[in-house]
Amino acid sequence: MAIGLRHFAERTGSGVGRPVLDDSDGEELMHVQEGVSIVLGSRPAESHGTIYITSRQVIWLSDLDSNKGYAVDFFSISLHAVSRDPLAYPSPCIYAQIDIEEDECEEDESEGLESEFDTGPLELSKIKEMRLVPSDPSQLDRLFEVFCECAELNPEPVDDEEDHDWVFSADQMEADGLEEEDSAWNLSGNHTDCIGHSNGHHDLAQTVLQLEINDKRFEDAEETERDNNGHQ
Repeated sequence: MAIGLRHFAERTGSGVGRPVLDDSDGEELMHVQEGVSIVLGSRPAESHGTIYITSRQVIWLSDLDSNKGYAVDFFSISLHAVSRDPLAYPSPCIYAQIDIEEDECEEDESEGLESEFDTGPLELSKIKEMRLVPSDPSQLDRLFEVFCECAELNPEPVDDEEDHDWVFSADQMEADGLEEEDSAWNLSGNHTDCIGHSNGHHDLAQTVLQLEINDKRFEDAEETERDNNGHQ
């Protein structure tokens, strides 16, 4: 699967046509919006075209040039939002950030500054931002809703090695030389019912476990105080 923005010219039908989708792999057309300009990076806006949002990707096809079109998979869209701030961009639009290949990010800062406002040859592999500007701003909310719905159909893969990184068994704790009474990882008896799910949030795990430890210490302190009062 290609990462980042890419050229798209496969059309079918008469006139400006429609994009050719991968029907055999279950790709479905979810929404069509005409009269949309596209802005790539800080380059000037392209002439009006039509946006086709599918279950896999976002496709923009020019209404004037049948050979001009762009596409980006939802897997490559790391962020999308509605922008109505004229300081960010003069016209209301859908703003999207695009992931690119790692080697494309390794550029000299001075070179990046010079190319930021470059109007020279378009290098799609280096485009990190995209704006979709509808001629009818009232369509923005609907476009955003469809973006969200299709993004949910393409969740980012989760690395199992990074997941559940603080959930482990009592046997593993004993193997590491951790004693039940003195361990700072004193879990409840049912180890299969641990509270929470880390996903990298180690502080949350520590907080939950620390609360349980403190509760145990308070119970011991109360028992000691009752024993002392009984012997007086």
